[in-house]
Amino acid sequence: MSGDIGKRLQAQLLDIAADRGAVCITGGDTKSFLGRTPVGIPVDVRDHRGIISYEPKELVVTARCGTPLMELEAVLAEQGQMLGFEPPGFGERATVGGTVAAGLSGPRRPYAGSARDFVLGTRILNGRGQILRFGGEVMKNVAGYDLSRLMTGAMGTLGIIMDVSLKVLPIPAREITLVQNGSLRDGLQALEGWARRPLPLSASCADGERLYIRLSGAASAVTAAQDVIGGDVMGDGESFWREHIREQGHVFFKNSNGFWRVSVPATTASDLLLGQWIFEWGGGLRWLRTSDEIGSVQSIVAKAGGHATRFRGGDREGSIYQPLSEPLMNLHRNLKRAFDPQGLFNPGRLYPDL
Repeated sequence: MSGDIGKRLQAQLLDIAADRGAVCITGGDTKSFLGRTPVGIPVDVRDHRGIISYEPKELVVTARCGTPLMELEAVLAEQGQMLGFEPPGFGERATVGGTVAAGLSGPRRPYAGSARDFVLGTRILNGRGQILRFGGEVMKNVAGYDLSRLMTGAMGTLGIIMDVSLKVLPIPAREITLVQNGSLRDGLQALEGWARRPLPLSASCADGERLYIRLSGAASAVTAAQDVIGGDVMGDGESFWREHIREQGHVFFKNSNGFWRVSVPATTASDLLLGQWIFEWGGGLRWLRTSDEIGSVQSIVAKAGGHATRFRGGDREGSIYQPLSEPLMNLHRNLKRAFDPQGLFNPGRLYPDL
C-alpha cells in the first residue's frame, strides 16, 4: 500500500512539473506558520505513513513521512525510549516528515543534540521525480557529504522526505525540575556557572521571574546535582517542559503580534534588545516579543554573533530569516538547483529567490 502511495506522489509531482507548476508540501499542517507564506499546489503526504522498522537494541527507528509524531513517540515510549532532540509538534496532527523538514528541537537540544544530529538517513523524492536514498541506519554509514541531514530544516525546499531513519535514546531513569526565583541576568549567571560543572542538566528556562532547571539521569547523579543547584522541586515538571515550553503553551507565546526566535552565544547580555524575553538552552536560545522593526532586530542580533527569525506573526511576505551572506546564499542556490532544478518545491518558503 505504501509503495503505491509513493508512486502516486511521484506521478503527482511529475504532472505538476510538466505544467511548470509549484508544489506546496503538506502534512499535518501544524507548522504552516513557519517561514514565508506557502505557495503552490498542495501535495498531501499524510497517507504515506507507518513505522518501517524499529530496533530498540540498536537505538534506531525508520518511519514514513506521514507518520504522526505522537504515534512514533508512543511506540518508542513502550520500549523506554524517546527522540532525544525532543521535537515540538505544535499540534496532534504533526508528522515525522514535517518534524524533520522544520528542523526544530526542544528543551533537551543543547544537552543531547539537535534534530540534525539524530538523522541517520533519508529517502527523498527530488525535483526530477527521482527517489534517492542518503545515509543509512547506523552512524558508521554516515560518511563524506551527509546529504540526509541537508533535508533537516530545509522546509521542504529540496524535496519530499519519503522516510527517515532516526537515532533514539533511552528515557532517563530519573528526572526532576527545580525552580528558583531570579531575573534573566541572575539566571544567565547561574547557568554559566553550572555549565562548567559535570551536572546532568537536560533543560533550562528563565522567564524573568523564575529559573527552571531540569536534571535527568541516574538517580544518584540527579540527587547530587540537586544538592548543588538548590531550589524547589516542581510538582509537574514533565508537563511544564512539554506543554508550556516545547509546545509553547506558556502565556508568553500567546500573543497575536507574534514573536522572534533568537539564537546567540549563551553569554550574550540579557538586555540585548528591549522587549519581553524567555531564555532556553542555557541562554543560547531566546524568544523575544518586541515592537522593533525586523531590520533593527536582525542587525543587533548579527552584531552579537547570532541570528533572528520572525517565528510567529508579522509580515509573512517579507524577510523572515536572518539575511545570508552572498557566498552562503550562492551555496543555497546551488543546492536548490541540484535537488530541484525547476524550483518546484515550496518556492520562496525560506528566502524569496529560493
